[in-house]
Amino acid sequence: MGRKVLVLTETKDGKLRNVSFEALTVARQLAEGGEVVAALFGSVAATNLDEISKYGADKLYIVDEEKVSVYTADAYSQALHQLIEKVEADVILMGHTAMGKDLAPRVAARLGIGLISDCTGVACQNDQVKFIRPIYSGKAFQKKIFKESKGVITLRPNNFEILENPVETEFISFHPEIKDVRTIVKEVVRKAVGGVDLSEAKIVVSGGRGVKSAEGFKPLQKLAEVLGGAVGASRGACDAEYCDYSLQIGQTGKVVTPDLYIACGISGAIQHLAGMSNSKIIVAINNDPEAPIFQVADYGIVGDLFEVVPLLADEVKKMLEVSYA
Repeated sequence: MGRKVLVLTETKDGKLRNVSFEALTVARQLAEGGEVVAALFGSVAATNLDEISKYGADKLYIVDEEKVSVYTADAYSQALHQLIEKVEADVILMGHTAMGKDLAPRVAARLGIGLISDCTGVACQNDQVKFIRPIYSGKAFQKKIFKESKGVITLRPNNFEILENPVETEFISFHPEIKDVRTIVKEVVRKAVGGVDLSEAKIVVSGGRGVKSAEGFKPLQKLAEVLGGAVGASRGACDAEYCDYSLQIGQTGKVVTPDLYIACGISGAIQHLAGMSNSKIIVAINNDPEAPIFQVADYGIVGDLFEVVPLLADEVKKMLEVSYA
C-alpha cells in the first residue's frame, strides 16, 4: 500500500525554487505507488502550474489567500496544518530553507508527529524508509526512521536529482481558516540583490579574510559571473565587513552543496568546512601551502588570489567563447 505524500512547494521572486522540484522527485519515490500532493501558497500559482505537473504531482492545492501572500510562521502553519488534515497526508516534505527550517518544527509540533530535518539522502529498504542527514558538522552521517507512520521532513537543497515525471494534475483551490495572525509583513528588504541563489547554486566562488577588503571581492564576483555561479564568504570576511552576512557560508551561516566550490583566501576553519565540505569538487586558492583548506580540497592552487582569480576568469571566458563559436 502506497503513501500519501504532501509537498509544500516554495517560490522566490515568483518562480519555483529548485528544491521544490527535488522534493517532488523524492515524494514520488516515497509514495511507492501512492499519491503525491503538492501545495502552493500565494498568488503566483498561475505561472507555476505547468512546472508542478511536469514533476509528478497528482494534485495541486492552491492557497491563494492574502494572509499567505508573504511568509509568516503563524499564517503558514495554520494553513498547512489544515491542509495536511484535509488530504490525510502520511509524509510532509519541504525544503531545508529559511522558511522550511522555521515552519517544519511548528507543523510537526502542532500535529504531534516526528521531524527529520536537513536530509541529504533517502533509502528505501525492506518496506522501511531511512532518511540520511549529516551530523557533527558534516563529519558523519546518520540514518533515521519514523517510529510512527507520519512525519515531517526537510530536504537540503541541491542534494537530490531532479527527474521529470509528467502527470495529469488536478488543480484544487483551498481556503483555510486563518485567524489570530500576530505577524504582519509590511516590507521585505533584500540584502543580496540579483545573481544566483547561493543555497541552490551549482557553482560557488567564496572569499575569506584573504580578500583583504570589500574591493577584493570584485575579482571573485567577476569569476562567479563568468561561471554562472554565486558568491559566498567565510564568517571572517563577514566579520571584517568585507561583505554582507547574507553571503556567509558555514556552521552559523548557509550550508551549500554545489558541484564546484572555489575557496579564495579561506584558511579552512572547521566552522566554515561545516557549510561546504559536501561540495562535489572543491578548489582552494591560498598563498599559504599549509592552510587547512587544502586538506579537503580536490584541487589546490598555492598563489596570490588577486593574480590567480583574474587569470581563471579570463581562461574560462576564452573557453566559453570558443565553445559557443
